[in-house]
Amino acid sequence: MGHERIESNPRIMFGKPVIRGTRITVEHVLRKLSAGMTPEEMIRDHPNLTVEDVRAAEAFAVDSHHGDNVVR
Repeated sequence: MGHERIESNPRIMFGKPVIRGTRITVEHVLRKLSAGMTPEEMIRDHPNLTVEDVRAAEAFAVDSHHGDNVVR
């Protein structure tokens, strides 16, 4: 499954998956969620994010866990 909102580029954040067009890593989003932060709180801290970006990070993580991710 492709993830339109997620990209990986060796020149951005050492190639870690990030929200497209930002330097916000999927890992950062997931750590904030696991610490109890809501998507709305995250968006207040990072105005470039959308709820759809947060959901995309979650979906990417699930697919990564199952070996199904494709990053462009």
